Amino acid sequence: MGKFVLLAGSVKLAGNDLSNYGSSAELSLESEAEDATTFGSGGWQEFLAGLKSGSLKVKFKQDMANGALDSIMWPLFGTVATFEVKATQAAVSASNPAYSGNVLISQHTPLSGEVGKIVEADLEFQTSGAVARVTA
Repeated sequence: MGKFVLLAGSVKLAGNDLSNYGSSAELSLESEAEDATTFGSGGWQEFLAGLKSGSLKVKFKQDMANGALDSIMWPLFGTVATFEVKATQAAVSASNPAYSGNVLISQHTPLSGEVGKIVEADLEFQTSGAVARVTA
C-alpha cells in the first residue's frame, strides 16, 4: 500500500463505534529495555525486552445529545473497556489491520472549550493487558 492519508479511521470503545466523533487517534506501544550487560558483553550494552505497555490517544468532537459521545463515555469512566482501532473503516485485511485489546478509561472530559469554538475532548487511555494485531 505504501503511503496513505488518514481520512476515515475507525475507533471503537466497549463495542461502540465512535468514529463519527473522532478527529485523531494514536496507538503507541513500547517495551521496557532491560539491561542484560555482562562482563562478556565486550564493552557493549546488551538489552532484552521487558514489560510491554501502550496508550491510546483520541481526540473527540464532543456531543452531549442523548445516546451520543458523552452518554457513551460517562458509564465507561473508571472501567476497563475493549478497544479497536483501524486506519480505515473498511473490513480488516492485510492492508487494514485492526489493533485491539483493553484500555483503562481513566479520563473523561465532558466540557472543555472556548466561546465560538467546537468542544473537543483530547483523551489518553493506558492499555491493560496484551494488544493484538489482526489481519483477517
